[in-house]
Amino acid sequence: MASAQFTRAGACRRGLALGLFAVAALLTGAAFCQSFDHGLLWRLDRPGIPPSYVFGTLHSADSRVTTLPPAVAQAFAACRTYAMEIQLTDADEVHFFEATQFDDGQRLESLLGAEDYAQLRRLLGDAAPADEILARTKPWAALMRVAALSGSDGLTLDRELFAAARRRHMSIVGLELLDEQIVALDSIPLKTQLVLLKHAIEHRALLEAQLEPTIQAWLDRDLGALARLNAAAAAGDQELERHQALLTRRIVDDRSALMAYRLFMPLRSGGVFVAVGALHLHGANGMLAQLKQQGYKLRRVD
Repeated sequence: MASAQFTRAGACRRGLALGLFAVAALLTGAAFCQSFDHGLLWRLDRPGIPPSYVFGTLHSADSRVTTLPPAVAQAFAACRTYAMEIQLTDADEVHFFEATQFDDGQRLESLLGAEDYAQLRRLLGDAAPADEILARTKPWAALMRVAALSGSDGLTLDRELFAAARRRHMSIVGLELLDEQIVALDSIPLKTQLVLLKHAIEHRALLEAQLEPTIQAWLDRDLGALARLNAAAAAGDQELERHQALLTRRIVDDRSALMAYRLFMPLRSGGVFVAVGALHLHGANGMLAQLKQQGYKLRRVD
């Protein structure tokens, strides 16, 4: 049983990358400053060092996404270091699974309510974990499970790039530690987790409907559209908008700042290909704005 749960945990953790992006795309919008609105591949220049590149990915296995445009492939081939959001080992997979579970006696059904919990169980269907696992699941982890239902099978773009970097024997840099990601998720107020989980359960069709527009916006290299997608999801609900803003701060803005900080030393040598979720590039709080503040000249590569 432990081995089976580990296998499912690993698959779930890899799938949750898409879930994380999908939730962010669903729940963010007008709060983003209109800065760095367009472009997925950016060249970073500083005198005396080779150029580096920042590429905004979509955590998807869709073949339209995983097929690299020539300019991206050329930039990747020109670099000797690959920087990614997070690099996980098998032990990390187990640790993440453990972090999705309450260890203080709390139960999801009592927090969510019997009716919503039953609806969640039906919604997850075959993707639902064992009863004792779901019962102890934290709301943020349940939210990510719901969002990940829209994910396609196969290796995501990020995993494809990671595999290619290993084949090329590139130096690999993780920009975020697993514990830091867990802290970011756990720091989302419990009430916010529950409000957003209930919203996702009740508006599952909306989440599915936004998957194709998200892919299209990414293919169009339109960071502004990615940030604006479903800005009207709250339908004027001020409480929901407030909870959405809290989620955005924790899983997008705060993590963008951390990853930009972690790039400070690797970028000093140049030749780094950075691949992070496209939402981390956009806006005044995004990674591109922060790298510009570090003194890099940024040029969009079309």
